[in-house]
Amino acid sequence: QVQLVESGGGSVQAGGSLRLSCAASGNVFLINVMGWYRQAPGSQRELVARITRSGTTNYAASLKDRFTISRDNSKNTVYLQMNSLKPEDTGVYYCATGPTPLNLKSWGQGTQVTVSS
Repeated sequence: QVQLVESGGGSVQAGGSLRLSCAASGNVFLINVMGWYRQAPGSQRELVARITRSGTTNYAASLKDRFTISRDNSKNTVYLQMNSLKPEDTGVYYCATGPTPLNLKSWGQGTQVTVSS
């Protein structure tokens, strides 16, 4: 029902920044919550941040000071600004959306973020 197209991933040095974008299309009524998740090698997929249509945010506690999520409802696009990147931030970052945080059934293909030391 919803297609997600991600961009902005890449390779950076520790301390650098990246801005990820995810544009959603399809049934806009299903795009209530948008979020970013990541999976590092050898680790479980984890929440990075979520944002509702009204702008309420939820972050992983360990990332709140460095990452910022935002969205543009007119474009059905969610962004993730990542600052002060660390090697442990390396992983595949996925964009997801759905009616509620527990029903994020539409996922992007993932974009690789690599942070070197």
